[in-house]
Amino acid sequence: MMDKQRAQEIMESTAMINVNYHGIPVYIQSLDPNSEIATVFPLDNMNHEQSVELTGLDEVKLGK
Repeated sequence: MMDKQRAQEIMESTAMINVNYHGIPVYIQSLDPNSEIATVFPLDNMNHEQSVELTGLDEVKLGK
């Protein structure tokens, strides 16, 4: 589960940070300033933009 502050940090980062929405790799395009909603699109289908709740987003920590 992701909070709004972390989602903002990921959007502003110059590094590629892996994020999943219910297990699907996505790119966070924008955040709604008045709600807990993010606009995302799957990395394998960049034309499929959708609005999702932040609670469905998870940052993927890559292990060594």
